[in-house]
Amino acid sequence: MAKRQNNQQTPQVVFQPRVYKGMQKGIGILVNAIRPTLGPIHRVVAIEKEAKIGKPELLDNGATIARRIIQLQNREEDMGAMYVRNILWRMHETVGDGTATAAVMFQTIYDEGMRYIVAGGDAMRLRRHLEEASETILGELAGMVTPLQGKEHIAKVAETICYDPPLAKMLGEIFDIIGEYGRLEIRAGRSRELEREYIEGMYWNGGIFSRKMFQEPTQEKVQMQNAPVLISDLEIKEPHELLPALDTAARAGFKTLLLIASSISEQALAILLTKPNRERIHVVATKPPAYDTVTRNEALEDLAILTGGKVFFKAAGDTLNAVRIEDFGQTRRAWVDTANFGIIGGKGDPRQLRHHIARLRAGLTRVEEPKDRTRLQERIGKLIGGSAALFVGAHTPPAVEERKELAKRTADALRGAIRDGVLPGGGTALLACQQAIQKKMNAATNTDERAACNIMLQALEAPTRTLLNNAGFNVEKELNQISLAGSGYGFDVIRGQVADMAHAGIYDAASVIGAAVSSAVHGAALALTIDVLVHRKSPPEAHHTT
Repeated sequence: MAKRQNNQQTPQVVFQPRVYKGMQKGIGILVNAIRPTLGPIHRVVAIEKEAKIGKPELLDNGATIARRIIQLQNREEDMGAMYVRNILWRMHETVGDGTATAAVMFQTIYDEGMRYIVAGGDAMRLRRHLEEASETILGELAGMVTPLQGKEHIAKVAETICYDPPLAKMLGEIFDIIGEYGRLEIRAGRSRELEREYIEGMYWNGGIFSRKMFQEPTQEKVQMQNAPVLISDLEIKEPHELLPALDTAARAGFKTLLLIASSISEQALAILLTKPNRERIHVVATKPPAYDTVTRNEALEDLAILTGGKVFFKAAGDTLNAVRIEDFGQTRRAWVDTANFGIIGGKGDPRQLRHHIARLRAGLTRVEEPKDRTRLQERIGKLIGGSAALFVGAHTPPAVEERKELAKRTADALRGAIRDGVLPGGGTALLACQQAIQKKMNAATNTDERAACNIMLQALEAPTRTLLNNAGFNVEKELNQISLAGSGYGFDVIRGQVADMAHAGIYDAASVIGAAVSSAVHGAALALTIDVLVHRKSPPEAHHTT
């Protein structure tokens, strides 16, 4: 036993056939843990708590299950499992759903591809033909896409993602109002029910510098009509730094002013709060949005374009000594509370605002990092002006947290569905692609291409097989019924019958299915070309004797 432990700590170079055997087993362990969660009639996976205290965590989301599996004991198996885990988590961060579909397709492609390579096939040529087949599939899927419009249609798509009808109905209404880019905050509810709140205009985190700026001692929010905005990230340390800006604002006839600054000293605040100055011009000061410099600067830039003002940046050496009237932004209404501030009806140049939003949207199509995509999406949502808060309720605090995560995952997938459209659900769109792959197979001129097409025919069927098996139906019988029913038909496992998926309101987000195909095919095709594994030295573990 001690010798095996020591070998586990030693660097190793592993060759075939151990590579394929180990990776295949590790991939199987992880995918088989996710497989039961596919479909509306699915099972759950129990994950033991890391501290081994309390009841296990019950999960039905493939990405979260993969995330919880952090290491397998066997090192070759662990590399296979961690390879798939990374692919699924990145897909989850990008489109929010579809990880179970990608997982079962990945496993089918890898298992069948390995069988072909071990029998004498060429891994690199097989990889190329698999990737070519994936492009054919993506082209077929693009031809089936229909736009997603109206709250009922959005709610139906949401239900196929979350299998929670009340949550799906609420999200359908919300996204029908705020649109693809609208800001949606998902918070723990104040009751057992779902509640929503719509917020006019746009808002940022920030918060008032002093409660004395409220007009009444018990007030929690100050409202300003036709308020000018002075936008900066400056640290105002001395009262005299404020005086030129206040004089300019007073000469312009402003009665109120929204001031954004990183910090204001007690002495400077005292000047703003004196009765004569407040009667002359009522200044409400708030902190700038966000915490990191990049996000804060982007938000200030957006504010300037939205309101038609200028940003005074500390890094550029700006001060408030030479503020001109045209440097103030203008709003129809503004508000500030203890945690946020908002703008309603910014009076910036509409053409400049449209161009700015167009640039951000173009940037969104180019970025791949999930955090960058989220940041751009939030910026666009704020500029467009749709904001909502969803309060998620349930019977217990753990159930609230679980439902919140489900709502977030569904919301991410819905954004993609609104942007890229929807496909017939229940694996039907993937089954419909088999015809194109069969034609490609019939026209193939070499063994590797025919093998790749045959593998893809099985992979396209894998999600439907899994869905039927999870729901307890006879897989071969129902697949035959689907085939006889024709184009657009699939199996509605809730009603237990073959149905026209579009007529039954069963859809999948096109972005999710496309991402699942790309992730599964490219990931598995690359894995099939791995011939050598190199294990690094593991740190020694403490062994206790009794």
